[in-house]
Amino acid sequence: MDGAIFVGGGGEDYATKQGLLLKYANRHGLVAGATGTGKTVTLQILAESFSAQGVPVFLSDVKGDLSGLAKAGSASFKLHEAFTSRAQKIGFDDYSYDAFPVTFWDLFGEQGHPVRTTVTEMGPLLLARLLELTEAQEGVLNIAFRVSDEQGLPLLDLKDLQALLVWVGENAKDLSLRYGNVSTSSVGAIQRALLVLENQGGHKLFGEPALDLADIIRTDIDGRGRISILAADKLMGAPRLYATFLLWLLSELFEDLPEVGDPDKPKLVFFFDEAHLLFDDAPKALVDKVEQVARLIRSKGVGVYFITQNPADVPEDILGQLGNRVQHALRAFTAKDRKELRQAAETYRDNPRFSTEDAIREVGVGEAVTSFLEAKGAPGVVERTLIRPPSSQLGPIDPGERKALIDNSPIAGKYETLKDRESAYEVLTKRAADAAKAAEQAERRETEETLTLREFNAGRRYTGSEDDARPSRRRSRKSSDEGFGDAVLNVVVKELKGTTGKRIVRGIFGSLFKGR
Repeated sequence: MDGAIFVGGGGEDYATKQGLLLKYANRHGLVAGATGTGKTVTLQILAESFSAQGVPVFLSDVKGDLSGLAKAGSASFKLHEAFTSRAQKIGFDDYSYDAFPVTFWDLFGEQGHPVRTTVTEMGPLLLARLLELTEAQEGVLNIAFRVSDEQGLPLLDLKDLQALLVWVGENAKDLSLRYGNVSTSSVGAIQRALLVLENQGGHKLFGEPALDLADIIRTDIDGRGRISILAADKLMGAPRLYATFLLWLLSELFEDLPEVGDPDKPKLVFFFDEAHLLFDDAPKALVDKVEQVARLIRSKGVGVYFITQNPADVPEDILGQLGNRVQHALRAFTAKDRKELRQAAETYRDNPRFSTEDAIREVGVGEAVTSFLEAKGAPGVVERTLIRPPSSQLGPIDPGERKALIDNSPIAGKYETLKDRESAYEVLTKRAADAAKAAEQAERRETEETLTLREFNAGRRYTGSEDDARPSRRRSRKSSDEGFGDAVLNVVVKELKGTTGKRIVRGIFGSLFKGR
């Protein structure tokens, strides 16, 4: 199919080829369906087809199955006959097995090249979502980011943010006067949330070297688009971290890529698996952000495809922008299920040959209800489609093969060594050390001054001047000259103080007063 990727066969006996036009592939899409209905295989064949057309792809491997894209399928595979039979049925005449250029990524650095960003690039909105902060706590986080900008404190990793929050807590009173209330309890709550994130391994997401977007928008020497696969089986243990990282990556693409209008084919196709994790309990500000990105990023040449179980998982304003759709079977066991099934069917352009609602309920594994944009971007008529078989291996490759591909990757060695340049942590640590040193010096000076003053006072007490000594010598000579007279006087005074003396005094005074 010229200018399109072949998805499968529709119509009577599945003989009518169904394809996704490359010029409208940047108008986003949806792959939905219940567990076990074939969404992963559809994702695999879409990635293969885009790669073959020279379009780079980014996808997350939630189950660990998609590493098989790097290895060609085999005639010895148990489904070989089923695959070849299906290919003949849908008119896939040039079906063959093939491997595709793959780059493996892993936030934890175990199953692929480490993928990182900085705290500053993540921004307060996404970080608040990741940490599940309240509105008040998010306000304090925004103040921390403002302080970082104003004081030239780069936030590269978690320890930078933790150090800055300590500084914010210590200076909460002054910051409150300028920015509004900075509660130390909010600072403490953010620190605890950061600790939880660190225990989940989220600290490995932050640091340098940060991901260079050019490394996920690559082609190989044959002109095929490289498929970047993010290992997400372990990452799914922290679903909010998973969703926030993918949304950050999408936002970075939106911010950094230039406008290209409507290209003949996308510059990149981005698959967002388990999309419901992005919208579960998401605040309105975040949903608005996703809607803005989805609406505008197509002009950057990026197509975004959400993979989820039910179309109802995606907000209506975003769902309305997903023009290319592959809907696998939905189960309708409850009244709520039936309502959602009916709503899903109503979003398609009706086909007079069958009921869309019945088709969505009845399609089997490997079959789907599809609708792709046609000329001028109009939605195509819905069709029951038998999805084409994959050319690459169905299922994961073994760890040894994976390691060999990582070691021989064109970006091998670029991200493996963590760099820790001077940032907020180092700057604030140095400030604290300088302040402690200055305080120590001031205390030492004060101690020395106190000792000097004490010695001076002690010297005045125990050592006299020459003038102070002379009266003592004069008094000594006088005492020696007049010693006898003083002795007589002392005896007289002592006697007068005694009982006899008192009688004499009373007699003398009495005689005087009587005489008057």
